[in-house]
Amino acid sequence: MNLKIALFGIAREIVGQPVLEVSAPEGQSAQGLLTDLHARYPELARLTSLAVAVNNEYAAADTLLQERDEIALIPPVSGG
Repeated sequence: MNLKIALFGIAREIVGQPVLEVSAPEGQSAQGLLTDLHARYPELARLTSLAVAVNNEYAAADTLLQERDEIALIPPVSGG
């Protein structure tokens, strides 16, 4: 299946584009997606936290992804 992933902040800077399209196996979990992305973009693995949101909600590691899901990578946020 094909997944479209919106990228924000430092994740967007690391990947170099605002949206990433990837091919993933059926039954891919949110954690599996993160693991794949860490392999493709090792600098993503260096972030202290990187959350996956699916359909506008934070996803648990075992959340199964569907091709039509709205997926986003949410990097750590700092500020005051």
